Parts: sequence; C-alpha cells; structure tokens
Amino acid sequence: MRKANISLASLLLCAFALTLPAAEQTEFESTLTKVGQPVPEIEWVTLDGQKLDTRSLRGKVVLINFFATWCGPCLEEMPHLQKDILDKLKGKNFVMVAIGREHNANELKDFRKKREFTIPMAADPDRRIYGRFATQFIPRSYVIATDGKIAFQSIGYTEPEFKKLLEAIDKELKKAATE
Repeated sequence: MRKANISLASLLLCAFALTLPAAEQTEFESTLTKVGQPVPEIEWVTLDGQKLDTRSLRGKVVLINFFATWCGPCLEEMPHLQKDILDKLKGKNFVMVAIGREHNANELKDFRKKREFTIPMAADPDRRIYGRFATQFIPRSYVIATDGKIAFQSIGYTEPEFKKLLEAIDKELKKAATE
C-alpha cells in the first residue's frame, strides 16, 4: 500500500511538472522547499561575527536572500533589499540576511564595502546552506513567518516579484503584531 501511495504521489508530481513551461519546470525541479513547510534548520555567521540560526529566530519575521556578486539580477535586487526592506524595517520584529552563494567572507566584505551596503551578509562558499533550499538559480528569497514556516519564496528578480516579496513581509509583520 505504501509503495502504491508513493508511486501515485510521484506520478502526480511528474504530471504537474510536465504542465509547466520549460523554464518554470526547471525552477520547480531545482526548488527543495515549499511554502508552508518549516524552514530548513540552518546556521550562519554574519560578516560582523554574529552567529544566528533559524531556530533562535523563531518569533521574528526573517528574510533569507541567496545571491552572488557576479549575478546580474542579484546586483539589481540588492539596492532594493537595502533601501526598500532593511532601511525601512529597522527596529521592527524583523531579521534579514543575504547569503553569498559560493563566496567566502573576504569576498563579501569587499563587495559590501564597495557597494556601501549595510545588509547583514554571511558566506556560503560550499553551498552547504543554499543546498538545503535549492539546487540552482539565484537570487532566491525566503520569508519565514514567526512560527518558523516558509511564508513566501521567490526565484529571480523582477519588479512585480519584488512587490510580492514586500507584501509578504508586510503581511507577516502585521500578523506578528497581532499575536
């Protein structure tokens, strides 16, 4: 019976994936997480030496962004992460980290200084953290609700998608304020 359920689930998943356009299908296949599921348990050290993990941030709204310094869409998105999210949400029940996929701390320090960002950043030189969320494609953003579940996730950067990210953060902050 269990094998039949697994086979049926696999068949349905494949059927769903086949209905997606090729680009979306590849993105779908590369995504290891789903909205509504608990965020993978990860930990990181920011460039400023602060040790954080997803478990200790429960009770806060969290934005995790994966990027690379050579990624065009990432470079387009970063100033908006700084200005439209981090700068506006200082002092709120909110934590943000940008994780540099395949970058070491020195590369990220140089990048942050050159671009004059204050975004908290962490290095992920071997994709150890990124690999818990996806297999490919950046930028990626994840909004984590106060209960530790993924409330929103996105791939790439476009203005409409960034607007959805802002709305998701706002919704979670409002929900947190009433809890």
